[in-house]
Amino acid sequence: MTSPLPHRSATSTAPERQDEEELHQRRTAITALGHELRALVDAAVRTTAAPSTLNRVSDGVHRLTAQLIGHLRARAEVPEVDEFPGGVRMYSPVTGPGSPLAPPLRVTRLDRGATGTCVLGITHEGPPGYGHGGISAMLLDELMGWACATAGMPGMTVSLQMRYHRPVPLESPLRVLAHVTGTEGRKVYVTGSIATEEDLSTVLVTAEGVFVSPDPEHARALFPSLRSAPG
Repeated sequence: MTSPLPHRSATSTAPERQDEEELHQRRTAITALGHELRALVDAAVRTTAAPSTLNRVSDGVHRLTAQLIGHLRARAEVPEVDEFPGGVRMYSPVTGPGSPLAPPLRVTRLDRGATGTCVLGITHEGPPGYGHGGISAMLLDELMGWACATAGMPGMTVSLQMRYHRPVPLESPLRVLAHVTGTEGRKVYVTGSIATEEDLSTVLVTAEGVFVSPDPEHARALFPSLRSAPG
């Protein structure tokens, strides 16, 4: 299962241990802030508080935001705490423990595939009591991308065909599955599904996707901030 915290090596040199400890501390702090932000967002979309309370909280959030905006990374800049491509993404809107938008989905790699678990909250609501269809697509798109990486061909989505069989309940543990079914050159064909942990045999949403693993030249053009492009 992916973890927001790095694995420590007993054979590291002193500088490497120091860098690893700093990375561990940053990821821990990012995870803690992400947890509190998700709690804030959940409370914000549930609250029936009076306007005076909402205005007071809004002013407080504004003051907190001001403490962070002096240290912002540029668009397309890969965060130092990330492992891209194919690794930890601290701010991913699907898996990122630092993201206020993420459930977050916890991923386990499989042979030519991946599985993930999460719980959707009111933040992800579409029809009352159920997840937004776009959130289901986002979960599957993310995990199908993980499946590509697990098969050794990290790629980008070319097409994603969704079928919604039943509504996805909120506040219920979900199981998301993805599996690579074939490859053709740089194309990767993937299937995915969503079910509840309580009833894995009843599939709620399915998807078929095509991903393309970019060649090194295209990857360098897409991700200029990377020292070396994936090939």
